[in-house]
Amino acid sequence: MTPRHLAITMGDPAGIGPEIIVKACIGLQDRIAKGDLRLLIIGSGAALSAAKAAAGTSIAIPEVGAEDRDWPNLCFLQADAEGAPIQPGVLSADGGRFAFKAVEQGVRLTQAGRTAAIVTAPLNKEALNKAGYHYPGHTEMLAHLTGVRGSVMLLAHGNMRVSHVSTHVALEDVPKRLTAERLRQVIDLTDDALRRLGIARPKIAIAALNPHAGEGGLFGRQDIDVSAPTIAKAVADGLDVVGPVPGDTIFVKLRAGQFDAAVAMYHDQGHIPVKLLGFQVDPATGRWQELSGVNITLGLPIIRTSVDHGTAFDIAGKGIANEHSLIEAIEYAERLAGGTSIAPK
Repeated sequence: MTPRHLAITMGDPAGIGPEIIVKACIGLQDRIAKGDLRLLIIGSGAALSAAKAAAGTSIAIPEVGAEDRDWPNLCFLQADAEGAPIQPGVLSADGGRFAFKAVEQGVRLTQAGRTAAIVTAPLNKEALNKAGYHYPGHTEMLAHLTGVRGSVMLLAHGNMRVSHVSTHVALEDVPKRLTAERLRQVIDLTDDALRRLGIARPKIAIAALNPHAGEGGLFGRQDIDVSAPTIAKAVADGLDVVGPVPGDTIFVKLRAGQFDAAVAMYHDQGHIPVKLLGFQVDPATGRWQELSGVNITLGLPIIRTSVDHGTAFDIAGKGIANEHSLIEAIEYAERLAGGTSIAPK
């Protein structure tokens, strides 16, 4: 059966989104030509043309309409009207406007069944808010657009799969976000995602909020009073869940394959280990050689994956951005949608 298109949203056109999309299309063109993979890029046509020119490619990405019935395997949908030219690396309200409009169109098409999933290139939160769209990031925007409360962020790099109880909140607010209801929601959504990725009985570890899991209450009681009984209830319900595991050892054990995923309590606790392994740096120059990792939003009525990096305004338009994370995000979207895919590295 011919797979449905994946909606690839450009993110902020002033960032590296247009470049990594063009590079990913070049790298995946054999699969696209066979019809094994079908992509609908949504964003700024001017930015896409500039990225193609900069890459020196003549790859055909014809423009289509949202209502057209016969999209080619690789095509482009204009997200909104072009304004003044958007310059690479320059923050603007227009960049934020295009980022929002692309995601909005991608969500609508996926909800309507025209596309199988949405794969997002990075946006800039300041530009997004400057355009009048007051969201902390993609995750919260997608929750609003789909009418969902309580979505969950899952980061993946190889066998490092980490979901989060809280993300874009101040550290002082994290303990208030750890409730039995929220932790169980994260556990259940993580278990479901792992099963959809082909793991028959996932083993999930829960990170402790406090050092040494509270050290018997000396360093806080959240792990004892909230996490431990929630974990015990999940185990009684038949899930394979362990913890709370102290934060200074849980990710070493995850990397060693003792668990299939970990649940982090807050943004940096989960992001730092995944990005430390996924971002490869040239020791001679200090420049990133490779950005690997995928951001998956759980709990939405649609499938959404994303690159695990930002807009990188400092290198936008220079032709040195790496598309690996975007290709991984495309592969994860395929797997979650039940289509043909390549196993992640």
